[in-house]
Amino acid sequence: MTAPTPDDTKQLLQVSGLHVDFDGQEILRGIDLTIARGETVAIIGESGCGKTVLMKSLVGLITPTDGTVVFDGENLARLSPAELSDRRRRVGFVFQNAALFDSMTIFDNVAFPIRQSTDADDDEIHRRVMKHLSEVGLPERVAEKRPSELSGGMRKRVGIARAIILQPELVVYDEPTTGLDPIMSDVINELMLDVRRRYPVTSVIVTHDMRTAQKVADRVLMFYPRTRLSPDEHQILYDGPPQGLESAADQRVRQFVRGEAGERMTEMSEST
Repeated sequence: MTAPTPDDTKQLLQVSGLHVDFDGQEILRGIDLTIARGETVAIIGESGCGKTVLMKSLVGLITPTDGTVVFDGENLARLSPAELSDRRRRVGFVFQNAALFDSMTIFDNVAFPIRQSTDADDDEIHRRVMKHLSEVGLPERVAEKRPSELSGGMRKRVGIARAIILQPELVVYDEPTTGLDPIMSDVINELMLDVRRRYPVTSVIVTHDMRTAQKVADRVLMFYPRTRLSPDEHQILYDGPPQGLESAADQRVRQFVRGEAGERMTEMSEST
C-alpha cells in the first residue's frame, strides 16, 4: 500500500464505494465518507437503514461485498484475521446492552481488556480500573458487585469504563442511551463528551436519540433504507452539523428528527 498523503493523515477512517449485500438483499450501496481524527460522528436513521452494518464494517466485523474501508491508512480487507484482531485493540466498543460478563465482578469486567492485551501487573490493573470507574462516576464499592446488582444506567457506565481503559483511538457506541430515562440518558451524553475531553479519541455513535445526536456529535449522518430509495438516490440523506437537521432540505430528514410519521403511514398501508 502506498503511503498516505498529508491530507489522508488527518482522516482516521475512509470509506469508498462501500456495498454490503446479505443473501441478495442490498443493505448498503455506494457509501463514500471520511471520519477525521478526533471527530464525533452520530449515525442516525430508522431501523433497517444499515446503521449497524456500517458500524461493523468500519471495524472489520463485516467484509464488504464491494468497496473499501481504510482504518489509519490500512485497507481492512487486506489484513489477516490476526492483524484485524490486533487493529481492533485500538477500538473501544460500548454495546447497546453493555454486554458485561454476568459471572464476573465489575472490577474484572473493566480489567478484562487489560488482562487480555497487556502484561500489566496487579497493582497497575487495580490503579487503572479504579481510575476509570471514578471517571464514569461510579464509587469504589461498585467494583466488587456483579452486573445484575446494578441499574441499567450504571451498567452502561461500566461499559464506557471498559471501552476506554486501553485508551483507544476510536470508540464505537451502539445505541448508548437505549432503555434509559431522560436524566440518565443525559448522564451518558455528558460522559461521552467527557471521554472526548479527556482523551484524543474519535467517536462513532449509532443512535435513535436526537438529544444525543444534537448534544454530543460534531457531525450527523442520516441513512435511509435502500428498499425505499429510487435507484439514483444516495443512501445518506444528510451529512452535516447537528444544528442543520431541523432545517435540512430533505423533508424525510426533518420528519425523522421531529418524530413525524409523514408518508410512512401511507407506505405501510400500501405494503399490507
